[in-house]
Amino acid sequence: MPFRFVHTADLHLDSPLRSLALRNADLAEIVRGASRRAFVKIVDLCIAEKVDALLIAGDLYDGSQTSMNTALFLGRELRRLDETGIRTFIIRGNHDAQSQVTNELTLPPSAHVFKGRSKAVLAKTLASGRDVYVHGVSFASPHAPESLLPAFQPPTPGALNIGMLHTSLAGASGHDPYAPCSTGDLVAHGFDYWALGHIHQRQIHATAPFVVMPGIPQGRDVNEAGVKSVTLVAFDDDGRAEIAELPIGIASFERLSVDISGLSEWRDVLDAVKQALVRVSTDTLAENVILRVTLTGATSLAWRLRRDADLLRAEIDNIAAGIVVCWIEKLDLACSNPMVEKTGAMLDPVDELVALVEADVLPAHGFRQEVRAAVEDLLQQLPPELRQVLAPDEDAIERLAFEASASGGTEVLAHLHGGGAGEGQH
Repeated sequence: MPFRFVHTADLHLDSPLRSLALRNADLAEIVRGASRRAFVKIVDLCIAEKVDALLIAGDLYDGSQTSMNTALFLGRELRRLDETGIRTFIIRGNHDAQSQVTNELTLPPSAHVFKGRSKAVLAKTLASGRDVYVHGVSFASPHAPESLLPAFQPPTPGALNIGMLHTSLAGASGHDPYAPCSTGDLVAHGFDYWALGHIHQRQIHATAPFVVMPGIPQGRDVNEAGVKSVTLVAFDDDGRAEIAELPIGIASFERLSVDISGLSEWRDVLDAVKQALVRVSTDTLAENVILRVTLTGATSLAWRLRRDADLLRAEIDNIAAGIVVCWIEKLDLACSNPMVEKTGAMLDPVDELVALVEADVLPAHGFRQEVRAAVEDLLQQLPPELRQVLAPDEDAIERLAFEASASGGTEVLAHLHGGGAGEGQH
């Protein structure tokens, strides 16, 4: 019989909600439980596929916020695998190293958690007599600025060798360096498959041997958009590997842009949004699709849409509710008002003010510095965990300041415009 296993990583069980826009209690409950349900689905998949093992390449937990309840849930699911004869191999990532319960949980005998130095663990002996060994190295602390590759033993001669490593590889945008190493270094080590973790976007870095980053199995906000997956791997008796991507995500975050150019009736805007929601909901492979909707294009309704944004959001929420699997996480308005010349070649005074604000006020260094100072002052009044979500780095503070000034100015100007073009019944 061949050796078959499921490779996953970065489950971040019970990760706290990262989107402040999730004010809908039902939607918040879906997102809050999505990581657990995704793991249940992974265990179900392992049992249905009758694999030999589940490999979890780090970050089962989400750092110091982990509760014993989370750990007990993990133990129950791993016992389901144990009862069906499926092995589990786990390495600890940077978030697991922060957890207070990581060392307290008793796992079933079929689950092996690797320590800080690699050890070759026999996973199976194939019908040909060839052994399969799994090697792994765990994080001992939340930081690993140096490569962990030297901690691995050489491949066991004559066997199939599978390595597990939590790493940022040569670096990735938005990620600090963790156990850095190159794909070439991994390939040269001589293992037959590298099961990686840490980067939340799935990527196959090499195919001979396979070096696979499976990605996060359940996205947590719109920055982890799309249906997520795990990787199913099968080795034959000759040591040849085949891999397949299997979708897992319970909830899929998506960005949806709806062009409303030229529309002049409120009902037409709602119809355009409904068509887009139906289309994306029909195409999704996830149980729920959570959308950040952006309305774009030039329309005479732009001012009214901004002025009555609360009403617009309520109507779009009602449309989404009728589609069952569809949820609105946030509504952004990026539409513009056409600059129509009035009789006598004079512009609407509010339109002139818009042009002045966009051309002279928003780009001004002094204005942006004042807005940034106000944003930084507001951040200091928030709990530390919310500050980390909103502004994890310097660039994020700059973006917050820009978005606050741009959207705030637009809202004020929309109310100044009052009952302009497009006003009417709906």
